[in-house]
Amino acid sequence: MNDQTPIFKTSQLEAADAEPRNMSANPTMGELISARFSRRGFLKGSLAVSAIAATVSPLAILTAGDAKAAGNSAFSFTEVEAGIDETHHVAEGYDADVLLRWGDGLFADAPEFDPANQSAAAQARQFGYNNDYVGYIPLDGSDEHGLLVVNHEYTNPHLMFPGLVTLAEGEITMNPLSKEQVDIELMAHGGTIVEIRKVDGKWQVVKDGQYNRRITAETEMLLTGPAAGHDRLKTNADATGTKVFGTINNCAGGVTPWGTYIMAEENIHGYFGGELPADHPEAANYDRLGLPEGSYEWANFYDRFDVSKEPNEPNRFGYIVEVDPMDPNSVPKKRTALGRFKHEGAESIVSKDGRVVFYLGDDERFDYVYKFVTAGTYNPDDRAANMDLLDEGTLYVAKFAEDGSMEWMPLVHGQGPLTEENGFASQADVVIETRRAADLLGATKMDRPEDIEPNGSNGKVYVMLTNNTRREADQVDAANPTAKNAFGHIIEIAETGGDFAAETGTWEILLKCGDPSIAEVGATFSTDTTANGWFGMPDNCAVDSDGRLWVSTDGNSPSATGRTDGLWAVDTEGDARATSKLFFRVPVGAEMCGPVFTDDGETLFLAVQHPGDGGDDWEGFGRPSYYEDLSTRWPDFDDAMPVRPSVVVVTKQGGGKIAV
Repeated sequence: MNDQTPIFKTSQLEAADAEPRNMSANPTMGELISARFSRRGFLKGSLAVSAIAATVSPLAILTAGDAKAAGNSAFSFTEVEAGIDETHHVAEGYDADVLLRWGDGLFADAPEFDPANQSAAAQARQFGYNNDYVGYIPLDGSDEHGLLVVNHEYTNPHLMFPGLVTLAEGEITMNPLSKEQVDIELMAHGGTIVEIRKVDGKWQVVKDGQYNRRITAETEMLLTGPAAGHDRLKTNADATGTKVFGTINNCAGGVTPWGTYIMAEENIHGYFGGELPADHPEAANYDRLGLPEGSYEWANFYDRFDVSKEPNEPNRFGYIVEVDPMDPNSVPKKRTALGRFKHEGAESIVSKDGRVVFYLGDDERFDYVYKFVTAGTYNPDDRAANMDLLDEGTLYVAKFAEDGSMEWMPLVHGQGPLTEENGFASQADVVIETRRAADLLGATKMDRPEDIEPNGSNGKVYVMLTNNTRREADQVDAANPTAKNAFGHIIEIAETGGDFAAETGTWEILLKCGDPSIAEVGATFSTDTTANGWFGMPDNCAVDSDGRLWVSTDGNSPSATGRTDGLWAVDTEGDARATSKLFFRVPVGAEMCGPVFTDDGETLFLAVQHPGDGGDDWEGFGRPSYYEDLSTRWPDFDDAMPVRPSVVVVTKQGGGKIAV
């Protein structure tokens, strides 16, 4: 998600800037880390690299070590120079081609993109806005022909529409949206499924491919699992509590082992307006999620987004959505068994006994890390047998201990405090109010858990924790060690016995992020990480077919780090552990999303989101950026075109594996 403070009040609520919603007394990760890693302990133990006190210069300590990592890195490429300008940059010897842009037609009857004459009908046939998660699903097992599945997280109206911004006597204001513009926003949300093919070494969109599809904020969907049909999900439009129109704020996602597309609903609170009475049965539930926040203007035109008129509608959002991309007519399903919160992705892996494990982050300060383990087992020989695996299973929340151990606590009705006396009459109540259930279990409060990626090559799990500047010194713990954590960190989990379905495990800090040359930051990159190689604000990540970790970022900016966001290759093994190298960087104002590799490791898909959303703190522009006066016109660099969020495809010149 976007972590930069907007110049204009956009329709994306910034979780990083919002007041924390978790008021429980549960211990924070920073408290645990502080208790676990005393200075004496880390100097004597094997975790020296990942436990440096913020008051000691990381480079001074690490330089004294014997290990030099450069020659042992798993990655081979010439690093990109960190910085800020109007365009993207990729490592020498690679091509980074724009594959899909906001407004590109996906069907034979799709109109050409005309930014001055947009319509909802046109947008429904075109690639949506702010592409976040990207997944690749091969067709016939091919690494050169498949389906690209892409989430469209949110919209930036001041970058999308002409005439919204008014300049008067030096003051900048944004005018209200019209109903027509809101309708375009509705169609720009959701996701895209599009057929792509490699032709003469270059990837191309198969326009009007048989699987091509747009999913929007008005697509009909089914609610399944424990909450389906519950009274708390019934509305005037759907008395059954089983049907809902649309999915919103789809941030990260996943592709299941059986080839379905996962869309995670994240910051749902910004879409709802109106007001509930303080004594309304849903008031506390909604307050825990920060809604209604009302940053979008949809409630001005649609009653279902006004909680005073449809008080149950928000309970129908905040889930994991599963889509069958092989059937363009299939009805997407919101899988309520995986809980309701601000979902950041759902990456999965098959456990030793055949059950499927999904790792889930709740992207808000002081919220939690989850996983879901299916009750049934994956059948690789019968795709149909797997299609409802996500309706039954156990949802767990993580509790990290000071000694480096951890446990996954089951969120199951009737167990522990999850009883009717505490307001949980059934499992439906548990999944509708997942956050409150996790509060009662004493889960560890984290620094904005975002993408979580299991690594089948080494059995580890990587947790991206983007930042939390609201964590005070008395709130640090072992797994969240930094007060005023502006740059985030990455945790590495090892499940007991190498079994991803285990209920216990151990954990370490792989990286504390930020500039390692500044002692107070306490960053823990290896000394072979160059001035270009360090990063802040880890967000999305990917593990390639060789088991190597790649990390994309959200929040680097001229004022935050003096560089743009990008994609970094991060060593996790051996002497090179904690060495990071910059492979790709985005234009000014953009966020780096994606990333995903084909199985052969020869193609990397990346998403560049909200380019041009900023520039006032960049000396190359120095003023607010909006449709008529943009800090960049990437990727077209055409004065007649606005900035356009786009998917980029990276390949090695001459062919071959990336970073090998």
